[in-house]
Amino acid sequence: MATTRLIALHKEKGKTVAGSLSSRMKYYHNPVKTERGNLITSYGCIPELADQEFMLSKEVYLQKVGNERHNTIIAYQIRQAFKPGEITAEEANRLGYELALKITGGKHAFTVSTHTDRKHIHNHVIFNSTAMDGLSKFQNTYFSALKLQKISDVICQENGYSVVKKTQRNKNEKRVEYPKRHTKREYICRVIDEILKEQPKSFDDFLFELSKKGYEVKRGKPNGKGEYKHISIKGHGQNR
Repeated sequence: MATTRLIALHKEKGKTVAGSLSSRMKYYHNPVKTERGNLITSYGCIPELADQEFMLSKEVYLQKVGNERHNTIIAYQIRQAFKPGEITAEEANRLGYELALKITGGKHAFTVSTHTDRKHIHNHVIFNSTAMDGLSKFQNTYFSALKLQKISDVICQENGYSVVKKTQRNKNEKRVEYPKRHTKREYICRVIDEILKEQPKSFDDFLFELSKKGYEVKRGKPNGKGEYKHISIKGHGQNR
């Protein structure tokens, strides 16, 4: 059984895109967590040089399309966690590699780092948001996370592992209560409350935490005091 999560990665505050990729790679490729690097595999790049090779594709993309938007997504992370005691680390890495290859269509370079520092073995897959040929970007849609989990379930079943079971209501049971539907605005408010609990040091830090959670932050024109009068955020699946 494996649960999955797709996370958009943005440039870190105070760092360049290259620097942000490098710091992310250092965490994922930590030799203490990956059995001295023996649990790291890759596609379209060399693990030790993955951040630099990601940048080469991005440079090609910039030459063809020009400047990118502010706060653009630089890479994506897939977290794939397995049921404790059900799978070996080597096998988990193999399944993670297959999952990454299918979700990217073989068009994006990636590394798969299997961490064994917790009770549950889990993969950290990081793949370039820019295709290897530098001609396109990964299209992260509202259904991408569902597609990721579905592919992971199929791979687990094909290899004899369990999947997350969805609970079903009794066919003869009549529904007397309907679950409350939450609007996207309510969800954004909940995310904002979670960030505020962490007490960000400044408003810029607050916006940075929002961008880390996958929201696109758009600033209007600054006033004479250097302040932004209009600031808006947009999440996945939102048109505005």
